[in-house]
Amino acid sequence: MKITKILEKNENGVSFEFFPPKTESSKKSLALTVKTLMKYKPLYASMTCGAGGGATRENTKIAVEMLRNEKSLLVMPHITCIDAKTEEIRELLGEYKKEGLENIMALRGDSSRESPKSDSLGACLSYARDLVRLIKDERDFCIGVAVYPEGHIETSTLEEDVQYTKEKIDAGADFAVTQMFFDNAYYYKYLDRMKKHGVEIPILPGILPLTNIDKVKELASVCRTTIPRDIEEKLISLSKRPEEMKKVGIDFTIKQCKDLMKNGFKKIHFFTLNQPETMKAILEAIS
Repeated sequence: MKITKILEKNENGVSFEFFPPKTESSKKSLALTVKTLMKYKPLYASMTCGAGGGATRENTKIAVEMLRNEKSLLVMPHITCIDAKTEEIRELLGEYKKEGLENIMALRGDSSRESPKSDSLGACLSYARDLVRLIKDERDFCIGVAVYPEGHIETSTLEEDVQYTKEKIDAGADFAVTQMFFDNAYYYKYLDRMKKHGVEIPILPGILPLTNIDKVKELASVCRTTIPRDIEEKLISLSKRPEEMKKVGIDFTIKQCKDLMKNGFKKIHFFTLNQPETMKAILEAIS
């Protein structure tokens, strides 16, 4: 089933994002995470795909098959395009369609150090809008894209960010998931901004549990995400007490989710980091 249909049918619900395991230990961790979170009846689950070309895309395919072992779980693979040639993407889309998948998360991705420009297989795609357009032309997938409440880090103004976002949507995107944010005001203002520019597709809030301040600060520094000063200072003060830091961070995330729900946003996408106990604590509190 296409995710847009699921979003139309359900007034509330959660979705989960996982990342591909690289070791036997991390495979077991992913399997445990999925098993733990299935009780919350997710609307869908997605599997990320990082930089690294064909090997990374193959890891994603393998991880997608792991998720599909849960027969009741709707799975959406991510596809990144910046280091991928057009024919490689076409081949991958054909494989996913043959396997019965109906949903794709289309992302530009981050370039690897040795990003190919072009060869006999065709030029690489440069932007998410190009990937969306290719998917729309090639196959009948429901297409998700990423959006940025505080603006993409490579844009100089919020208006410029709106322009590039609309290009992705106009190319054929069906729904969107936001980059992480920790102040809901950015999300609410973003939705208002999109509405003023005629954007009507569903835009799910993407929530990252704020449990490790050092890792989150590292992520925030490369994706233009503001961490509220009070919670940042509180978590930094607990750096040498990781369990206390984790508890405070989980409590913050619970409050963030409850505020979203109170304001009518009852479908939430979680970046799980393949951490079942953290997600369980949050989901139990907001259910």
